Amino acid sequence: MNDIATAEKFNEKYKLIQKEIAKVIVGQNDAVNGVLISLFCNSHSLLVGVPGLAKTLLIKTIAEVLDLKFNRIQFTPDLMPGDITGNEILDENRQFRFIKGPLFGNIILADEINRTPPKTQSALLEAMQERNVTVSGKAYPLDSPFFVLATQNPIEQEGTYPLPEAQLDRFMLNLVLTYPSFDDEVNIVRSTTSNKFLTPSKVINGQEILEFQALVRKTPIAENVLEYAVNLVSKTRPGTDKATAKVNEYISYGAGPRAGQFLVLGAKCHALLNGKLSPDIEDVKAIALNVLRHRLVKNYKAEAEGLSVDDIVGALM
Repeated sequence: MNDIATAEKFNEKYKLIQKEIAKVIVGQNDAVNGVLISLFCNSHSLLVGVPGLAKTLLIKTIAEVLDLKFNRIQFTPDLMPGDITGNEILDENRQFRFIKGPLFGNIILADEINRTPPKTQSALLEAMQERNVTVSGKAYPLDSPFFVLATQNPIEQEGTYPLPEAQLDRFMLNLVLTYPSFDDEVNIVRSTTSNKFLTPSKVINGQEILEFQALVRKTPIAENVLEYAVNLVSKTRPGTDKATAKVNEYISYGAGPRAGQFLVLGAKCHALLNGKLSPDIEDVKAIALNVLRHRLVKNYKAEAEGLSVDDIVGALM
């Protein structure tokens, strides 16, 4: 199958996935699209929102549509690193044997990731970046494809631990879930309080996902579009030549090179999902906020004036 035919198949599968997810999830289209873009870019997503906005249900529904092994980890204050990576035990033959933890799956739901202390949060770093875990000096490869989809409560809530910047940077997208519209909420309440339950069908398997991931990588991008993405990232760095006055005034730290990589990959995937064979600047803009939102660190002046990172990124574009 040539690349154009694969791109057409990709677009058809994407529409099927959306249709199946819509059986369970009402609204939240931006979050659904963002999670799917990160999956097809072989990356991870962080979903942020107050409790009750269907963050967990959204991820479980996506896992049901994909024919992959799904594991959920509920992060709690007493969770230890070995609880997610696995541990070595002494078996009946007095030999050490490794028992795999819940990270050994295809789709990992890290639920309420910021409710566990940094020691356990950091146990995810190697898995997310290197796609393996190390126990007692031995590396164990994880399954492929492998995605971490994490949910996070707003850091202002009681009992939360802010994720370190090094771990935040591993997430391709930071997707903010907002309250549903009135009409959507009416539909949610109606569907969840009846005796009718819709179950989504599996429409795509792991081999197809790997095929579409390779297609995203192969998708060509014009030089001016690539330069626009890199230029946008450069503008977020205070004290540099390209930094804007607003960035210099309100930002302590800007985005690193990984942001440019994710902008280009995300723009390629966004273009393919919308029937285009090459991304343009509008595709970069479509995903820029979700890519940059968690990579900019505000200073005290921005906090005091109530300025959000979303406002600053919006001004850059």
